[in-house]
Amino acid sequence: MGWLYEHVGKPLFFRRDAEAAHELAVSALARLGRIRPLCALLEKLSQLPADLYRPVECLGLKFPNVVGLAAGFDKNGCAWPAAAALGFGHVEIGTVTLHAQPGNPRPRLFRYPAEEVVINRMGFNNDGAAALAARLARLPGPGARCIPLGINLGKSKITPLEQAGEDYLGSFRLLADHADYLVVNVSSPNTPGLRELQDAAWLRPLLAALAMANRARAAAGRPRRPLFLKIAPDLSFSQIDAVLGVIADLGLDGIIATNTTLARPGRFAQVHESGGLSGRPLQHRSTEIINYIARATEGRLPIIGVGGITDAASAAEKLDAGATLVQIYTGMIFHGPFFAGELARALAVRQRR
Repeated sequence: MGWLYEHVGKPLFFRRDAEAAHELAVSALARLGRIRPLCALLEKLSQLPADLYRPVECLGLKFPNVVGLAAGFDKNGCAWPAAAALGFGHVEIGTVTLHAQPGNPRPRLFRYPAEEVVINRMGFNNDGAAALAARLARLPGPGARCIPLGINLGKSKITPLEQAGEDYLGSFRLLADHADYLVVNVSSPNTPGLRELQDAAWLRPLLAALAMANRARAAAGRPRRPLFLKIAPDLSFSQIDAVLGVIADLGLDGIIATNTTLARPGRFAQVHESGGLSGRPLQHRSTEIINYIARATEGRLPIIGVGGITDAASAAEKLDAGATLVQIYTGMIFHGPFFAGELARALAVRQRR
């Protein structure tokens, strides 16, 4: 499958504008997801054989393998039903905001194939939480899926920071019934002011409101959903300590490390496109943060590791550093749609050995 993508699929996609190629990929997977017999066949072919099958159980959820699709690929929840057919063990859709928004002006997505890097300044372009909830209501819900579905929540651009809590709560209330887990994204660099929500003074009331809403669900007899926080790779260790203190105080369930970076390492110091950088140069910084969090929390806080995964070795590095699960997105752009299945198999073989 890798050869087919390298010699047929990749030249086709890379002749197109980066965002047009992304839209084509989402559309193709959405169509695949509607062909249930074909999806079921591909899911069966993508499953790990019995001697390699080691599902991960975390926060009451069962992940058939450790490799997930990161948020950003399927913002509007159109393509995720095909994720298991590609070999993913979970999928995270979004980022979704309470209000529909077009995102930033185009062009806003840039590929650098030689370095396996993407820079994006998409700006949470999505149809809004209500539209996503209506779409998910027509599809299998929690407990009826072959892989867990996460929903990544962001702040609407029109919402001031002072009202961020109500904005996130609005999305939470619309979408919690449809999610296996939820992610609070306060770390995208492409919504003005959003990263300020990582400061403890902003973060504590935001997460407290969401945690309270989650407890209220349980009190009303509706399932409480695991809540993760997604952080930036550009935080200092003292800032991470403050974030971990808030998480511990409020009983949040896990953390995703990391989002894209504003840093411009190496030759990218001369690249003047604004936005978040993802891909190979992020590998070691995200792993360093994963390791720091795992040590600081003595392994008690589930970590989903993201950033710079381009092969089995870079994925294994994150698991060895303390991640429970990993996610990919940029790596799939450069290595093809079946990259997740190849990674999952290689990591399972490594675990067995």
